[in-house]
Amino acid sequence: MKEEKKQAKVIDGAGMVMGRLASYAAKEALKGEEIVILNCEQVIISGNRQMNLEDFQARRRRAGSGFKGPIHRRPSYMIVKRAIRGMVPQYRHGRGREAFKRIKCYNDFPKEFEKVKLTKLEIRKPVKHSMVKEFSK
Repeated sequence: MKEEKKQAKVIDGAGMVMGRLASYAAKEALKGEEIVILNCEQVIISGNRQMNLEDFQARRRRAGSGFKGPIHRRPSYMIVKRAIRGMVPQYRHGRGREAFKRIKCYNDFPKEFEKVKLTKLEIRKPVKHSMVKEFSK
């Protein structure tokens, strides 16, 4: 028998807090859902902008050269995907690896998702916040 391909859950990341978005995406992926996150550049990082920027830059300096150390990607969609990876338990083995493969992140709207109904999570914006695109310059 042929299995029907399930429709992916498409989430608009514009104006959403990164940690809450990441935990939601990780939980849904662990349940077996395909997750697509659009507008990763407009995802919000809560907290003091200056402190977050210093922390991000310090982490990038610590990475070392070549293939040594942790690699911190610069594109916005990779920053969001890294946050989601932190929410997936055992992302290198078994169930976690399969769940992480089900998650796709994009900075814009690919043509295949233009007519798809978007899921928008109801999350309050924090008072102090900055956008992911400010960190990916």
